Amino acid sequence: MAKERGLISPSDFAQLQKYMEYSTRKVSDVLKLFEDGEMAEYLQGDAIGYEGFQQFLKIYLEVDNVPSPLSLALFQSFQTSYCLEKTVKEDVVCLSDVSCYFSLLEGGRPEDKLEFTFKLYDTDRNGILDSSEVDKIIIQMMRVAEYLDWEVSELRPILQEMMKEIDYDGSGSVSLAEWLRAGATTVPLLVLLGLEMTLKDNGQHMWRPKRFPRPVYCNLCESSIGLGKQGLSCNLCKYVVHDQCAMKAQPCEVSTYAKSRKDIGVQSHVWVRGGCESGRCDRCQKKIRIYHSLVGLHCVWCHLEIHDDCLPAMGHECDCGLLRDHILRPSSIYPSVLASGQERKISKTNQKTVDDLNLSTSEALRIDPVSNTHPLLVFVNPKSGGKQGERVLWKFQYLLNPRQVFNLLKDGPEPGLRFFRDVPDYRVLVCGGDGTVGWILETIDKANLPFVPPVAVLPLGTGNDLARCLRWGGGYEGQNLGKILKDLETSKVVHMDRWSVEVIPQQTEEKSDPVPFQIINNYFSIGVDASIAHRFHIMREKYPEKFNSRMKNKLWYFEFATSESIFSTCKKLEESLTVEICGKPLDLSNLSLEGIAVLNIPSTHGGSNLWGDTKRPHSDIHGINQALGATAKVITDPDILKTCVPDLSDKRLEVVGLEGAIEMGQIYTKLKNAGHRLAKCSEITFHTTKTLPMQIDGEPWMQTPCTVSIAYARQKLNPQPPWILNFHSTASLLPAEASSSPVHPSSQILISQPLAFLPWPL
Repeated sequence: MAKERGLISPSDFAQLQKYMEYSTRKVSDVLKLFEDGEMAEYLQGDAIGYEGFQQFLKIYLEVDNVPSPLSLALFQSFQTSYCLEKTVKEDVVCLSDVSCYFSLLEGGRPEDKLEFTFKLYDTDRNGILDSSEVDKIIIQMMRVAEYLDWEVSELRPILQEMMKEIDYDGSGSVSLAEWLRAGATTVPLLVLLGLEMTLKDNGQHMWRPKRFPRPVYCNLCESSIGLGKQGLSCNLCKYVVHDQCAMKAQPCEVSTYAKSRKDIGVQSHVWVRGGCESGRCDRCQKKIRIYHSLVGLHCVWCHLEIHDDCLPAMGHECDCGLLRDHILRPSSIYPSVLASGQERKISKTNQKTVDDLNLSTSEALRIDPVSNTHPLLVFVNPKSGGKQGERVLWKFQYLLNPRQVFNLLKDGPEPGLRFFRDVPDYRVLVCGGDGTVGWILETIDKANLPFVPPVAVLPLGTGNDLARCLRWGGGYEGQNLGKILKDLETSKVVHMDRWSVEVIPQQTEEKSDPVPFQIINNYFSIGVDASIAHRFHIMREKYPEKFNSRMKNKLWYFEFATSESIFSTCKKLEESLTVEICGKPLDLSNLSLEGIAVLNIPSTHGGSNLWGDTKRPHSDIHGINQALGATAKVITDPDILKTCVPDLSDKRLEVVGLEGAIEMGQIYTKLKNAGHRLAKCSEITFHTTKTLPMQIDGEPWMQTPCTVSIAYARQKLNPQPPWILNFHSTASLLPAEASSSPVHPSSQILISQPLAFLPWPL
């Protein structure tokens, strides 16, 4: 088929996926432009030429220009045979084929994709397709499967079998209802189309395609799937099958909440055959011969692995194993109707009612966690860290109760916070970059929660400055998540200030970019570093495929920094702005600066400490900061600034001047200790006289002349109840018992102002 259809290369397909990741367009929107809109001139019947195809890509991918090699390869892939470049513009491709292909790749429900692809080829709109037209849809599905590295030889007979059974009434043609019914019951096809199953506890597996690096046996037919071959694995119970066995698989035995009164409060083991990755029995400590056949049992909740013969010796009750402090046990979650005085068993009708409710709300389900535990609410950004975010999501769905793991791309953080609203002593784990962390903090601020939870971070982003300054490391690299969860249990509390920023533009004819945030968690800057970040941001939006790894991002950042050091676009910055700290002007006349950074944490730009290190006695925690006293809101004396240490909770910001991009590079590579320490203050105001680049927490924008005011956030937000204000207090950095001892570099830290952060230790 690859030869016949002219498949694009894996690198071209990866480049295309990156473009689609950043695009917000839908195929249906672009199709309307070609059918009866401004692009209709390119339509030749149901076909478009190369020029029309390029216009399709530009609109759909939302880019000014698609690289010629990619657009040419894509165009040729839709032709029945390869064409020479000189003749491409004379040839055409079927617009329906193009639209069908891209619709299969974009996000959305499989049911919607099936219906859309059907209607694409139903040109007379009579709701009927003949077999040849259905074959065209199947061809596009097979192409997508091959690009996604599926085992096409296994998928082809499945689709062929589906086609044999699809004509339920024997009419020789296929109706829309028959097509949807067949597609909805073909599990591998649904997985290919991007099936995102919701938790309904009706025995439905949560399948995902997986290639196995070791011998694995199918739970249904018990034959080997094959080393390096693809099968389907359930995220909930690790039930594994061949693609063709999925439709006959036994129901998933995992129930994520108690469905009757007898199940409330007592958690039982849920044993599933196979999945014994350690190869050793936790009961008798002898080997489990996992490489010979489907043997052994594993518990979904405590993750014990045992021989079949050891099962009678195991008790009925499950304690959820090593992660019991984090797991929200199914026996602790039950429908609200069971908590009332109504003595009734949930029938199938009642069960459907419960499933149809929004189960992330307290009205549908009630949570009564085990005492002395700290259930973990997990938010995962699947887009962070390349494919790492998606893999982390899958792993947490198995390690914990899937009801406590939320995909941020689906509904954001609000459903999870509502679900946990009345749970005592719970914690939040955010898996993503600094931007994701800021999003969660802002949402918690606005949620008016009765209990403000501690927030942990698993760094998946590129910079991860907040994680770095708290010694979480520069990013997650595939370490054992179970060990990381155990480390969270012993983390300690520190507090972190947060700052509000207000930008008041002057009345000019120029137009500013929108200000990305109103709260500063990490840092704010004007000038050279913001200029580099802005160029980086513009280029990444234009050519996303060039920014698909941390290393590539750093190389691009280095290139833009080199260019900035040559052209010095922010030279003599002090002539374009004035600075006031707590109402007093800051003298910049003796300096030649290209940038000014306002720091809340001692890490910027992926690990650069612009304030620099300060030597102090080993036994001193707060150092000079504490000696200055709480009344010292402004410090500008150069001699005192030399001894000041950045403190996340002192209600002060560090202000640093930067001479240029070369100095920033020297600080990053440790060739220079710091920039120019200008001040420590509790309020700062900038007045600019020309358009300048600015950034907040790594998000840059171009700002016309304006006034920028930064102040302690708690003074700007709506007043909270006194007991929450007490919780937000930054009076102590660590718990009282630790306040007389230094914070060791390897300490595990938890931040709590106004929210808490549990660290991922190095």
